[in-house]
Amino acid sequence: MNFIKHRTTIGDLYISEKNGKISGISSQKPDKSFNGAPTALLKKAAVQLDEYFSGKRKTFALPVAPEGTAFQQKIWSEMAKVPYGCVISYQELARRAGSPKGARAAGGACNKNPILLLLPCHRIVGKNGALTGFAAGLDAKEKLLLLEGAL
Repeated sequence: MNFIKHRTTIGDLYISEKNGKISGISSQKPDKSFNGAPTALLKKAAVQLDEYFSGKRKTFALPVAPEGTAFQQKIWSEMAKVPYGCVISYQELARRAGSPKGARAAGGACNKNPILLLLPCHRIVGKNGALTGFAAGLDAKEKLLLLEGAL
């Protein structure tokens, strides 16, 4: 289990790898069980993030392995389908995941998203279009949506 710290336009992000897959992208440093050692996959992720932030990349081509409950996995799977430059509401995300009355629970799953950007929780907004909740902060969410042309 390895991680690297990577500087981006929304601040430092920690990219984690576990068993050959990206297990986390976060503004929080991984716990002590991870080593701060760069691997080929972590370097590739950093390059793809740089391409994204420079406007050259709209999708990521990296293996991911987010850890979470079955419900969280379902939400994250649907969230991953929201295209670059688009936003949907938590209510719509819940509906797509088969839980039409689960907007709050979908918001909770977004809050637990371990892989920022690759699982694009920044593309999920309030029912009225309001920017709500984002682990790296609402300023970062706004910057990402502006970068993607969604605002």
